[in-house]
Amino acid sequence: MSITAERKTALLKEHAREKGDTGSPEVQVAILTERITNLTEHFKTHSKDNHSRRGLLKMVSSRRSLLDYVKKKDEARYRTLIEKLGIRR
Repeated sequence: MSITAERKTALLKEHAREKGDTGSPEVQVAILTERITNLTEHFKTHSKDNHSRRGLLKMVSSRRSLLDYVKKKDEARYRTLIEKLGIRR
């Protein structure tokens, strides 16, 4: 259910705003999106795993808050981010 270190570094390289950027909202949203996708696949086989479902809902809420922050700061960045990640709005 968690993401591998290699996948995380690939996400960092792809979404970082500058070299060494690990905490920008874009990177955080990308990592959360990857974890949400993995958990969604997990629920296809484990439909009664309610403990993990609670964690999924918390991650979705956190991602939504970060996306709202990016949208408030810079709408163009927000639009490119959701387009790149394939997130519906």
